[in-house]
Amino acid sequence: MDFSFTSEQDMLRDTVAKLVAQQYDFDTRRKVAKSEAGWRPEMWAQFAELGLLGASFSEEEGGFGGGPIEAMIVSEEFGKGLVIEPYLQTVIIGGNFLRHGGTAAMA
Repeated sequence: MDFSFTSEQDMLRDTVAKLVAQQYDFDTRRKVAKSEAGWRPEMWAQFAELGLLGASFSEEEGGFGGGPIEAMIVSEEFGKGLVIEPYLQTVIIGGNFLRHGGTAAMA
């Protein structure tokens, strides 16, 4: 059984790792964590531009055709960089509520 990532999954991992390395130095993270919002809306917009918010959802669900592996890749790289944006709470948990709530919940 082959557990290697596909080339697309490797590209996703590399993209997220590069973003985290560039945007999440200790001083910036500390400053943002102490801000009123506690996270950066402009980073959330960048996540959306890169497709990270839809990477773990099928095309039928409005995503980019990914699934749990893509969610794991993004989550792992965000964890390495101690990303403070609410990815887990909104994309992973919220997305699962919508996924299991059916199409009525998505409307």
